Amino acid sequence: MRMTGALVFVTAVTLAVSCGRTDPADWRVTIEPLALPSGPDSSEPQLTMSDRGVLVSWIERTGPATRLRFAERTASGWTDPVDAAAGEGWFLSYADVPSVLRLSDGTLVAQWLENTEELLEAYDLHLSYSTDNGRTWAPSFLPHHDGTKTQHGFASVFELPGRALGLVWLDGRAAELDATDPEGGAMSLRYAAFDANWKQTADVPIDLRVCECCPTTAVVTPDGVLTAFRDRSETEIRDISVSRLENGAWTLPTTVHDDNWEIPACPVNGPMLSARGRNVAVAWFTVKDDQGQAYAAFSTDAGRSWGAPIRLDEAGALGRVDIELLDDGSAVAAWVEFADQRAQFRIRRVEPSGVSSPPVTVAGVSDARTSGYPRLARQGGELVFAWAESASGGESGEGGLQVRTARATLP
Repeated sequence: MRMTGALVFVTAVTLAVSCGRTDPADWRVTIEPLALPSGPDSSEPQLTMSDRGVLVSWIERTGPATRLRFAERTASGWTDPVDAAAGEGWFLSYADVPSVLRLSDGTLVAQWLENTEELLEAYDLHLSYSTDNGRTWAPSFLPHHDGTKTQHGFASVFELPGRALGLVWLDGRAAELDATDPEGGAMSLRYAAFDANWKQTADVPIDLRVCECCPTTAVVTPDGVLTAFRDRSETEIRDISVSRLENGAWTLPTTVHDDNWEIPACPVNGPMLSARGRNVAVAWFTVKDDQGQAYAAFSTDAGRSWGAPIRLDEAGALGRVDIELLDDGSAVAAWVEFADQRAQFRIRRVEPSGVSSPPVTVAGVSDARTSGYPRLARQGGELVFAWAESASGGESGEGGLQVRTARATLP
């Protein structure tokens, strides 16, 4: 049974320019290209943050071989790309993307996916780490040990206190193909943890029935880890839920908002979280009256309760959301919207009160399906964006995809 998070969220927001706040109607940013040394057949960008700043990762393909590469933001641009992993037989998806994360002690952690049975779309989630800035990497290992040829992916990786590593992922062990019950089983959400010596200390379920292929997200708050995901009820309601890791155990999932979106298949559209202390913002996608819509909401109690949903798009969204909290309690939210006869990667600033700035278009998206999820990160007073577009620079999608990045200075 699911418990619904009460919308008991009280906030007093004063839009006072005299106190240093920017009037939302006046909020503007200028999008500037940021050259990234990505190859002509690159895709699946991801942005992560560390004490050193923003790190971008992506995959590049050469024939049957795939490489997971990354670079870090510096004052002069991106560092030279470094390979975190490479091989053949990888599972590649615009929605289920690899990533590289730098921990507070400088250790790099990479995650990627390798096929175990292509006909079943079965694959394993691989992890590795480097303690010498990416020059060498430990042999890869798995956070799951069920041995089933099912899906293990859509991972969100994060640092835990004590230089430990945590991650959540979608796990299909209960949905293993059974000829007598081909529709049996369900996708679950699981959590694993490793200590500073890479000994696994946890492998437990969070939710035993979730949407099959929507990306997950997780943040660390003073009250513990908070994860958000698309849930799945017995009646195929697939709204966004959250769960918190408190005193070593995960709380029962609670719903961010009762959208009551009933859909008999996965929409491949997950939520995103951002946290600063106990303040948390979430962005998500849903469909109402046959129209895709993107929303954001705020919490001041580490995700126990949420404010009213704030509409992000203007006239219909394709989803692919992201969000970053700002110092003043507002957030910059991102989504993909179909406007002016093309798909656009857009952002806007939103206040917890519901007041928002005009939208800003970051880039056109050449193929709204295969180009995947545009990403947003914040480093101090700078916003960094990453997305995939046509390698030829146009919006037709011809010539394959290439990862691009851009930046903007916050007002």
